[in-house]
Amino acid sequence: MRSQTNLLVPLMVRSCMRESQRLSGCTSKQLLTVSDKNYDSVRPMGILGFSKPSEWNKVVSDAERIVGYPTSFLSLRCLLSDELSNVALQMRKLVGTRHPLLQTAKDMIHDGKHGLQTRGLIVLLLSKAAGPAPGMDVTEHDMVSGIFPSQRSLAEITEIVHTANLIHKGVVNMADLMPADGAPGDMEFGNKMAVLSGDFLLASACTGLADLGNTEVVELIAGAIGDLMEAEFTGFTDKHGNPTLPASVTFSDWLRQIYLQSGSLLARSCQAAMKLASHSTEAQHDAYNYGLNTAYVQQLSDDLAAITKGEYSDIRMTAAPIIMLQEEKPDTAQALLHQDKLNMKQIVSELHSSGLVVECRKLCDDYSTKAVSALTSLRPSDAKTALINMVHAIRRI
Repeated sequence: MRSQTNLLVPLMVRSCMRESQRLSGCTSKQLLTVSDKNYDSVRPMGILGFSKPSEWNKVVSDAERIVGYPTSFLSLRCLLSDELSNVALQMRKLVGTRHPLLQTAKDMIHDGKHGLQTRGLIVLLLSKAAGPAPGMDVTEHDMVSGIFPSQRSLAEITEIVHTANLIHKGVVNMADLMPADGAPGDMEFGNKMAVLSGDFLLASACTGLADLGNTEVVELIAGAIGDLMEAEFTGFTDKHGNPTLPASVTFSDWLRQIYLQSGSLLARSCQAAMKLASHSTEAQHDAYNYGLNTAYVQQLSDDLAAITKGEYSDIRMTAAPIIMLQEEKPDTAQALLHQDKLNMKQIVSELHSSGLVVECRKLCDDYSTKAVSALTSLRPSDAKTALINMVHAIRRI
C-alpha cells in the first residue's frame, strides 16, 4: 500500500472541484490543501455518520494532537496513487448526474455524512493508550509518538476498507433509472468507476495487511470485510440499497445489523491494534468490546437524533426505536408503518408516548458505560481520557 506524505485532496475530487465549489461554497484552496495549520478548519466534523457539533469538534482535535497525526484524510492518500489518476480525470463526466459516486467523493472532503474518519483515530488512540505489551523489548526508535508504525498502517487500512465499502455501495440499479438521474451511459460509466475504484482500494488494503506480516491480523480484517458484504444481504436493505424494515424483526436483529455494517470493522481493528503490540488475549478482548460498544452508541445516538429533533426526512425505517415498536406493538406498527403515505409526525408521537425513545436513550447510556468499562485496565493517560471523551461526546450528540 502506497503511503504519501502530503495531504492534497485526491485527484478524484479535484477533477470535479468546480461543481463541488458550486454546491458547497468551499474555496479551491480549502479543497486542495490541508496543512498542520489549517486542517482543523477544513476537515469534516462527523462521527461515523453524524453532523458537526462543536463539542465533537474539540474532542477530535484534542485526540488528533495526542496521536500526533491528523487522521481526517487517512484513506484519501491512497487515492493519490497513479493507478487511480485516469479514473479521477473521468469524474467530470458525472457532474450534473445523480450518481452517488460524485456525492461520496465530495462527502470525503466536506462535512458530509461519512466525512470524518474516526475509525483510524480510535485505533491510534487505543494503540497509544495501551503502549507495548509488558515485557516487550522495544526502543524509542521503534515507536513514533508512542505508536508502532504497524499500528499506524492498520489505522489507514481500516479507513481504506471503510471508504471502499462506501464507494461500492454507490453502484446504482440501472433498471430503475429516471430521466432526471442523468444519461444512462454516464450512469453506467459511474458504476464501472465505483466498482473498479472500490476494488482498487480493497486491493491496496490487502497489500497493506500482507506487509504487516501478521496472519491473525489479516484474518481479523478479512472477517470485517466479509461482515460488511453480508450487511447488504440481511433484509434491512431493498434492491436499491435503501433501508427497509423486514416483516418480522427484533432488536436482536438490529444489533446484528449494526455489528455487520459498522461494529465489526471497528471492533476487529481495535483488537488487531492490540495484537500488533503483542498484548494479551484479555487486552485484545477489552479493545474489541470498546470498539463494538462504541459502534452501538453511535448508531443509537444517530437514530435518536433524527427523532428527537423532528428531522423527519432523516428518520430511517430501520431506526432502533421503530424496530422496537414493531417488536413490542406489532399491531400499532402495522397501522403506522404500512400506510400509502407515511405520517412521520404521527410515528414520532407514538415512539415518544410509548416510552421507546426513553428506552433507547437508556440503552445508549448502557452501551456507553460498557465501552468506557472496557478501558479500565489501561493506565491513566491523555489517550485514555480522549477515548472516554469520544464515547461521551457521541452519546450526547
